[in-house]
Amino acid sequence: MRFYSTKNRNISVTLREAVLKGIAADGGLYMPEQIPSIGKDKLNRISSLSFNEIAFEISRLILDSDIPEKDLKDLIDKIYSFSSPLIKIDENLNVLELFHGPTLAFKDFGARFAAALISYLIRDEETDITILVATSGDTGSAVASAFYKMPKIKIVLLYPSGKISEIQERQITTYGENVTALEVEGNFDDCQLLVKAGFADEELKQKMILTSANSINIARLFPQAFYYFFGYAQLEDKSKPIIFSVPSGNFGNLTAGIMAFKMGLPIYKFIAATNANDVFPYYLKTGNFIPKPSVKTISNAMDVGNPSNFVRITSLLGNSHELVSRVIFSESFSDQLTINAIKEIKEKFNYIMDPHGAVGYLALKSFIAETELENYNGIILETAHPAKFVTIVERAVNQKIEMPELLTSCLEKKKLSQKISNRFSDFKEFLLSLN
Repeated sequence: MRFYSTKNRNISVTLREAVLKGIAADGGLYMPEQIPSIGKDKLNRISSLSFNEIAFEISRLILDSDIPEKDLKDLIDKIYSFSSPLIKIDENLNVLELFHGPTLAFKDFGARFAAALISYLIRDEETDITILVATSGDTGSAVASAFYKMPKIKIVLLYPSGKISEIQERQITTYGENVTALEVEGNFDDCQLLVKAGFADEELKQKMILTSANSINIARLFPQAFYYFFGYAQLEDKSKPIIFSVPSGNFGNLTAGIMAFKMGLPIYKFIAATNANDVFPYYLKTGNFIPKPSVKTISNAMDVGNPSNFVRITSLLGNSHELVSRVIFSESFSDQLTINAIKEIKEKFNYIMDPHGAVGYLALKSFIAETELENYNGIILETAHPAKFVTIVERAVNQKIEMPELLTSCLEKKKLSQKISNRFSDFKEFLLSLN
């Protein structure tokens, strides 16, 4: 498979270049030149496949013989000891639990695949590679966990100071070894701008091999399509319209869903559920995409004012506002509505949901009210374990939340991070010091 830049379809690169560079020379994001079809036969028997079998089939189609099938199967079996169970909580309502990986968040699916693929691609290299990652929460811990102690790889995580939960910060900052956490004086957009500026800097490009493990890297993005197919596979009645409600920040998760849709997954509607950071709902209403500074909310992984993957969504959907509007519904919700939703979900369905999933619930509820659908398969992506937001969730449900050992263990470790300004000159100086 070859990959094009979202800024110029005439740019065509190999899988290796797309993954190891992360971002195109012109600043565009890489996308597969063709979106392959899974085929009706495989789709008809998908319910008999395990998560790993589905992951193999999808990645085999996208990678298109770039990796020998035996190596690819071994890679998948090595990294996925977890999957994404679909929990039915009402006749029309399901929750796809994406928090059963090692860092209890959906980012584990993409980060672990990207780590294994990058390690495979550089197995014969002598030079170290430095991976830059901007995170508004769960990406950082997933990447740190996936790449921890990997030879020839250095990880630099940038997160906004004071704008992620204490548990998320501890998950990011307690690794050490080949993982460096930078606490940036600013917001997530500042972190993302620093990473993008790093890739564009000529001196850094000459002195270091830089790539990313954010969803701007195609190796992090397409593995997220795996659980859309696995969620579909677990549905009891596949004849009802299927609606995926996706908590959305940088829009990588939704982009992967649209890739699954283009591959043949029969999805009736996508819902881009957003918090107060509402640039996408505004785009759908007006046709104008106007980035703005991000706003801090309790669903902090979605606190993005300039989502990078917007260009991928529009590219997949013909750069047509009309088509994007036909495929995707979007709405934004306040913190107070989110808290109310967490309480409502517990009271109505006896299910405890984190703030991001709760925004997904609200958006799905709004779409159903608007369309008056009566029979449907609503699937809310629950992107993180509620214990990662223990204070907020406990207050909403008036109940003690049991903390998984994976979280309590990181709280006992020492925080290892460096504070840094949001000036690129300071960030560049730090990166050069790594050589």
